[in-house]
Amino acid sequence: MTDASIVVAGSSNTDMVIKAARLPAPGETILGGAFFMNAGGKGANQAVAAARLGGNVTFIAKLGNDIFGKQALQLFNEEGINTSCVMVDSQLPSGVALITVDESGENCIAVASGANAALMPADIEAIEDTIATAEIILMQLEIPVETVEYISALAKKYGKKLILNPAPARPLGDGVLGNISVITPNQTEAGILTGIAVTDEVTAIAAAVVLREKGIEHVIITLGENGALVYSHNEYKTVTPPKVTAVDTTAAGDVFNGALAVALCEGMNIFDAAEFACKAAAISVTRLGAQASAPGRNEIINALPS
Repeated sequence: MTDASIVVAGSSNTDMVIKAARLPAPGETILGGAFFMNAGGKGANQAVAAARLGGNVTFIAKLGNDIFGKQALQLFNEEGINTSCVMVDSQLPSGVALITVDESGENCIAVASGANAALMPADIEAIEDTIATAEIILMQLEIPVETVEYISALAKKYGKKLILNPAPARPLGDGVLGNISVITPNQTEAGILTGIAVTDEVTAIAAAVVLREKGIEHVIITLGENGALVYSHNEYKTVTPPKVTAVDTTAAGDVFNGALAVALCEGMNIFDAAEFACKAAAISVTRLGAQASAPGRNEIINALPS
């Protein structure tokens, strides 16, 4: 485990998952399939992924005062995550996500944010020292955008490396983008942020150039089973993951980001860190569930080429 601190600020949800033969069309009901209830939320997934890979993780989040919130907090503690910055809202329920997964591992997700939507800048102001003493800060966009903006400004103020996973996709102002050290959109998210439809390596590079010009030091565009395009200081490289049979892609991006944070915290360069993250994500898609799919460190070591 690295001694350096990774602070993950983001969402925590309980995922209710149905594994079906295919995804239903609008207005359609599909019978059959298996039901699972798993711990999820992009922030929590990334925190757990980083902790399992040896990261020294503090999680900033807001839960409801309900059974889902209590279960989530217990799980974070069991994973060795510092939960001193996990807050409880007395009015709102914990977040919930409804997920359908088809036989090929593709999914569709609907989220009721609950207490996640109440994690506000005033909450972060009260724990500013946590940001000030971190090595790396990792965020997503399942919490209010004003909170994302506030944390990004604190990261800039204290000279901290900030990784932003811009999911779910939404436009972001140049002020926020200029505070980011590493951004990790998928193809759809890169298109929303840049206006360039990312369909191949050429368009991925074009989108990465646009993001670099906004002041972001490193751009990583994830490409699903094709890995990730890494663009840094006018150098680019496509990192490819091991070939696997996907069962559930629900948290692949979250595992990627958690692993990336750990690798960068340990001093890997951005290209090696992305390769490490691709291996972690590839392992995760071979399993059902969100946090349940995150691999341990020995699994990544075994996935490395001999």
